[in-house]
Amino acid sequence: MHRLRRFARWMDAGIAVPFTTWRIGVDPIIGLVPGLGDAAGAVLGGWVLLEAVRLGASRHTLLRMAGNIAVDALAGLVPLVGDIVDAAFKANLRNVALLERHAADPRRAGAADRRFLIVLLGSIAVFALAVAAGSVFIGAAVLRMILR
Repeated sequence: MHRLRRFARWMDAGIAVPFTTWRIGVDPIIGLVPGLGDAAGAVLGGWVLLEAVRLGASRHTLLRMAGNIAVDALAGLVPLVGDIVDAAFKANLRNVALLERHAADPRRAGAADRRFLIVLLGSIAVFALAVAAGSVFIGAAVLRMILR
């Protein structure tokens, strides 16, 4: 676990930003390379996920970890703003914390992960319904304008 913690620290918070209390890691720096940087960060972050599989983390914990990697990679696709989000989100540190929590108390961590996934899926469903309703509303408004 020590190697994973050290890796996550270097990826997400290994470099102090001068004259601030903020820390960044190698991940947001390599993310500055268009196209390849965020993919490389996701692949490197995948090592923590593979170790979690090897250590027997629950599927719920693995899903949350994969989600953190996906958020990190997808945010990085937006030039500059994505790199700032990448520096603040710190997916690797989050994933190591999830794995440590699972190792300390697997039953409690699994229950928390299930609750998180239920809330997440519910939020996605509400968001999808809002987008669908908005699309219908906008489509109806455009149709009314065309038919006038």
